[in-house]
Amino acid sequence: MSDTFDRLVNVVKRLRAPDGCPWDRKQTLYSLKQNVIEEVFELIDALDRKDIENIKEELGDMLLHVVFHSIVAQEEGLFTLDDVIKTITEKLIRRHPHVFGNTRVNSVEEVLQNWEAIKAKEHKENNKKHYLDDVPAALPPIERALKLQKKAQKVGFDWEDPHDCLNKVEEELSELKDAIASKDKEALRHELGDLMFAVINLARMLQINPSESLRLANIRFKKRFDCMEDALKREGKALKEADLNQMEEKWQECKKQDL
Repeated sequence: MSDTFDRLVNVVKRLRAPDGCPWDRKQTLYSLKQNVIEEVFELIDALDRKDIENIKEELGDMLLHVVFHSIVAQEEGLFTLDDVIKTITEKLIRRHPHVFGNTRVNSVEEVLQNWEAIKAKEHKENNKKHYLDDVPAALPPIERALKLQKKAQKVGFDWEDPHDCLNKVEEELSELKDAIASKDKEALRHELGDLMFAVINLARMLQINPSESLRLANIRFKKRFDCMEDALKREGKALKEADLNQMEEKWQECKKQDL
């Protein structure tokens, strides 16, 4: 394991060397943010498909970013790869006192409660000004909304019942309809955002991961669209040649196939 990891580190250092790869040498600590995001979602896609070979490959791509960013930071005198490993190791030990200390727990719920209490203490020591400050602003919108809602719930700011949350969804939908009638672009953006936030909140209360639910909906949509396209092709029609009624007819046929 150590030899394999060291080989990866040496490969990255070689790429960054003066006679290495021009593209790799050009990158900075901040230039690959979008690449990191894309790698995370490619891993999620591989996990959704339970594609073991692809999972292995995507985990490797993510590991590359950890090593690459750490080496760039070391070149700039900011921190080292050892610093990164030491930081996460110490955090794991610190947040698992029931494993590495004398704390006793009897359930997963108690583990999570302890974890949150330790995080809260750390953030207080780091002079966080507000309770929600530690929710990263760069998270994808659905994930950030969910994390904000979960943290608010921990201090009692939450609906008591999913039906109350559903009423909020219906209220936001009504306000969006008014915004559509007004044709006010800013109002539309505002109300659509509120509706989406409320739907995510409802998903949380129903213990449904909204991102997972949307990913599955995307998969269903593509399967049905592909099926519709194939059905039209069998009749000698291209998508652009079919009207909406013809496409809808094939769509419904595909839907009945439980696609």
